[in-house]
Amino acid sequence: MKIPTTTPRQMFFFKGDHLWKGFAGPSEHANGTFQELDEYHHLGHVDAAFRMHNKEEEAQKDHDHIFFFLDDKVFSYYNHILEKGFPLEIQQVFPGVPSHLDAAVECPKGECITDSVLFFKGHEVYNFDIKTKTVKKKVWDHLPNCTSAVRWLEHYYCFHSHNFTRFHPVSGEVVGDYPKDARRYFMRCADFGHGAGHKKPPCKLDAISTDDKGRTYAFMENVYIRLDSHRDGSHPFPITRSWKEISGRVDAVFAYGDKLYIIQGNQIYIYKSAAHYTLIEGYPKPLKEELGIEGPVNAAFLCPNQHVVHVIKGQKMLEIDLTATPRTVKKELPITIAQVDAAMCDTDGVKVYVGPVYYKYQSPTIMAVAKISPAPQKISPEKFSCEA
Repeated sequence: MKIPTTTPRQMFFFKGDHLWKGFAGPSEHANGTFQELDEYHHLGHVDAAFRMHNKEEEAQKDHDHIFFFLDDKVFSYYNHILEKGFPLEIQQVFPGVPSHLDAAVECPKGECITDSVLFFKGHEVYNFDIKTKTVKKKVWDHLPNCTSAVRWLEHYYCFHSHNFTRFHPVSGEVVGDYPKDARRYFMRCADFGHGAGHKKPPCKLDAISTDDKGRTYAFMENVYIRLDSHRDGSHPFPITRSWKEISGRVDAVFAYGDKLYIIQGNQIYIYKSAAHYTLIEGYPKPLKEELGIEGPVNAAFLCPNQHVVHVIKGQKMLEIDLTATPRTVKKELPITIAQVDAAMCDTDGVKVYVGPVYYKYQSPTIMAVAKISPAPQKISPEKFSCEA
């Protein structure tokens, strides 16, 4: 059993009446951190646990609370303090959800259809809608019996014995070679690889962008890293994990509306940025047909609430109006920086990445008229999970 906590980058692992904090280190008694579990109920084990994700105004009081399930009772904690009035019967808080659960995991809107919690009991899965407090029961007999479940960096994992299986939170679909040994990935164990020191990519970006849902991704070689979920840590995943049609390195990525544009050579892929990225029918297309330019390019970015994409090609910045038909280059500006690898624009300005450093400008206009480059700043190996 394990859950992400409200403490940044820390997960709790439960087994029997013991608790491990983080991926390595000694165990301790769970009632040392969550005392009331033993006071109200003899703590032989925790059946299930999850961290609530619900930012809806009327239910935000429960956001980031940790819920524990023991037999027919539920405990709600915030900052390791038991909420007043708890424990309660499970049915009082989660009507329609059975007792003696095996596992539970939160599923935010965007990854599930609504803000939800998935409860597991045998092969039965109860999808609890947090807002309406309604339950839909499914049978996922293709999954092992999950003794715990966790959401980590938009991925969902079912744990069984010392193995785990990754699944889709809506359909339950399993894609890839599973089960895998958790000791190689989630725990730092002697004589087990990957989790104790997998190879990191060098700190040299190929592309970086933020989509309309606030998800920020950095692309390096054939992997990507999500940057906006620091609390849960960071980890490189194959690009094909989220964008299965993309093979190899990308040249540039930018977001416009509810779509993510990925440029690779002379081709452009456009994805619908829903809960999971879906390639729009008819793509990839030639870059010339979509944006009126030839590839390859160095980088591309849009600033917030704008409709002009800035494409860097060599030491030129091309401006293309995405509302125009056909799309063509409206303006071409020189830039001082050579060999740009990636660029992005947010409310803080424009960041231009070159090798292991980046340069910061207040706006694309200032970047174009600047005669001297600003002082370079180093890319953070910790933030980007890369090798300096």
